Amino acid sequence: MRRHPVHYLILPGWQGSPAEHWQSHWQRVLPDASRVEQADWHTPQRAQWIASLDRHIAAAPDRLILIAHSLGCIALAHWAAQAAPALLAKVQGALLVAPADVERAGCPAPLQNFAPIPQRRLPFPSLLVGSDNDPAATPLRALELARRWGADPLLLSGAGHINVKSGHRQWEQGFAYLYRLQSLIEAQARRRA
Repeated sequence: MRRHPVHYLILPGWQGSPAEHWQSHWQRVLPDASRVEQADWHTPQRAQWIASLDRHIAAAPDRLILIAHSLGCIALAHWAAQAAPALLAKVQGALLVAPADVERAGCPAPLQNFAPIPQRRLPFPSLLVGSDNDPAATPLRALELARRWGADPLLLSGAGHINVKSGHRQWEQGFAYLYRLQSLIEAQARRRA
């Protein structure tokens, strides 16, 4: 029996990912990709975002790779902490890019209902890509989140929040990190075999 190819599910952060954002570019160029749509991108509510993510994962084919940015990373961690085992089993891995520290001093008010950030290890391979000058999470905080979630950490130099404002539009070099995640997934599958 032939296995279904990997499906990429993109999880934008606060205010969504506009057409010029790398997540939108990736959705256009990856062979089988879709995105989680939220009812309200500007005043996000944790329960609603998690429920929407749950519905998208339930409707998606098996063998998912999640590609999250900013608040999308935090929503993913909340979802994974309470998701049904059958839905968790669909997720092969997650690329977590520039997670937003919703517990930081000065965090925008619309994001604060996503605190506290889940402590639980993610039940699938993950790679966290942060930056040493991201205003949404210090390097130490990004590394702490990676440790908590069991994600392989990678800190970029001077990449900002890895979004349009920091100059990351198509972010072609990000595909190397997606490839690295897929290598982690394959290595874990070989260990389980």
